[in-house]
Amino acid sequence: MPTHTPAREDSHMDFRITDIEVVTVDVPFTEVAGPNMRRAMLAWSVSEIVRVKTNLGLVGVGETIVNYTWSRGSDEKKREAIGRNPYELLYRDDLGAGVQIAIWDLAAQYAGVPVHALLGEKVRDSAPIAWWCIDMPPADWADEARRAVAAGYTTFKLKGRPWFDIVEQVEAVVAAAGSDVLIDVDFNDFLLDADNALEVCGALEQIPNVAIFETPIPQGDIDGNKRLRAELKSEIAHHMGSPPVPVAAREGVCDGFVLCAGADRITRQAHAAQELEMPFWIQLVGTGITTAWASHLGVALQNATWPAITCMNIYADQMVTPSLDVNDGHIEVGDDVGLGIHLDEDALERFRVQPPVEAEHPRWIHTVTFADGQTAHYRNADAYRQDFKARGMPVGHRDVRLETWHDDGSEAFADMLTRVEDGPVREAN
Repeated sequence: MPTHTPAREDSHMDFRITDIEVVTVDVPFTEVAGPNMRRAMLAWSVSEIVRVKTNLGLVGVGETIVNYTWSRGSDEKKREAIGRNPYELLYRDDLGAGVQIAIWDLAAQYAGVPVHALLGEKVRDSAPIAWWCIDMPPADWADEARRAVAAGYTTFKLKGRPWFDIVEQVEAVVAAAGSDVLIDVDFNDFLLDADNALEVCGALEQIPNVAIFETPIPQGDIDGNKRLRAELKSEIAHHMGSPPVPVAAREGVCDGFVLCAGADRITRQAHAAQELEMPFWIQLVGTGITTAWASHLGVALQNATWPAITCMNIYADQMVTPSLDVNDGHIEVGDDVGLGIHLDEDALERFRVQPPVEAEHPRWIHTVTFADGQTAHYRNADAYRQDFKARGMPVGHRDVRLETWHDDGSEAFADMLTRVEDGPVREAN
């Protein structure tokens, strides 16, 4: 672990950034997550690893998931940081995720303290964290659940989608992971309205492990969300900011929040949640680098009591040494200086790629099938997402599944591929 303690004669004013190095990597997904991520979130594998260097020889490490981040930051902003004192830039969210994380790492190294000490009092020794899953067939979720429990996780955040039978999926997770696990289902407003949400969430609440529903319907639907809170026993989580916090608090549309932002905004949001006496989870996606940063936030922010979402579990390599261990659903955050991690240089070289990395959608066709034989074929994930959001297909049904047809060289595949390029192809039994 980094152990630098600055010498007394070092001048604070002489501490400055001399270079910012960015290395693009393509980190493979894990065995089970991989095929499902390639279907739905292909580009999440690409990351920019940032090293911010200083005149004192200290190096801070950060990371930006290029295609899922609160901010990537521009080359111009990076150039503006050269020559500046890292302490001046701690709350500059416009620098982007990777540079900002590295600057916090640097500042804490220089001060000889862990990052969490710069954020405030350490309110807990370990940060809660959840295992994250994209929408998958029930058997894959069950496989992921077994891996999660073996890795020390106790909570799952699962993507609930209307092209799978969500009750069957959750039952598969509980059967595989055991009765003590807790489950948060994130619908990303795919349930569309309160009537659909009450039907689906009501069925899920028959499973005792279900604890939280995230954004079941559009967050701006004030009356609908108030109805859900009144009629459901599980807690409701919303991304903070929509509706505005005063409205959310006054109208009582949710029980807690999801925070996904840079240091300035996330600390302000955390303090707002604390004043409202409402819990939140930190949602910052990345490998072990981002997870280390999120964990320091998690032990310093009072109301960060819901398990954080970093999606570290979907990556085949954490990119840090030693690896971050999860025990009883928590990551222990010690008092080593900075982030308390080292960049895995071997992994950096293995996964290094030349930017830009263009995501190439494979020649696949996705088919949604309902129990009555009704089917719809789609070219890619965006196509079926848009169709369900537009109510082109029913929401909340049991006995529904999504299957992927890989290019098998057949005339039938080639014909259907041509047809779905123009939009959904529907067939009735």
